[in-house]
Amino acid sequence: MDVLINVFVGLHIIGIAALLGGFFTQMKAMGQGEARIAKGMLHGALTMLITGAALVGFNQAADHPVDNIKIGVKLVLLIAILGITYVKRDDEKVPAPLFGAVGLLTLANIFIAVLWV
Repeated sequence: MDVLINVFVGLHIIGIAALLGGFFTQMKAMGQGEARIAKGMLHGALTMLITGAALVGFNQAADHPVDNIKIGVKLVLLIAILGITYVKRDDEKVPAPLFGAVGLLTLANIFIAVLWV
């Protein structure tokens, strides 16, 4: 079970990389007001959702402790990210504050995962 958990942690990190990488590549365009949601950002967020849910299930099945409050907070942030990326995925330009919120929520999600013990 631990190997399966580690594989899904790796896939979860790939999802984070896709979302955050898409954000970082658009930062210059965001400053000019021309940022757009890349398809990889939406796919990264969906990957995070699926692998995160699987990780919770695998950890509970393996009798590892799961902090449900932490997972709930991370889920709320991810739902907000998914909402923005899904609704704005076809727009030519996304307002800078909204696009910046995707990056900030993603970074908050990362820091919650790492620092919340």
